[in-house]
Amino acid sequence: MARKILLVDDEAGFTQLLKMNLEKSGDFEVTIENDSMKAITTARSLQPDIVLLDVVMPGMDGGDVQAQFQSDSTLTNVPVIMLTALVDSAELSDGAVAQSGSSIVLPKPVDLPLLLRVIDEATGEA
Repeated sequence: MARKILLVDDEAGFTQLLKMNLEKSGDFEVTIENDSMKAITTARSLQPDIVLLDVVMPGMDGGDVQAQFQSDSTLTNVPVIMLTALVDSAELSDGAVAQSGSSIVLPKPVDLPLLLRVIDEATGEA
């Protein structure tokens, strides 16, 4: 059964491309939310296995969205991978993955093989 991913990012072109690449594997069903203000409502209805969350967005940034997830009893245990253009892989160690509190942080542009590995690890499929 395909794992459900909620992809929250205000860049529509980026989300469409990432959705296409993730779904190509057949392992994932990706739902896109380009409006951070609607992310919590979308997540409640979807009940995703994992959330890919942009850091810098208008309205609510990724940290604000994640705080809402953590305070919602139906979403608090959903793993979150933060995606950001604020750092690049040269600034991060351990295969370009950084832990930030309860989140995993990956740089944009996203390295697809690395993202797939991190999703597997975060969802217990590794």
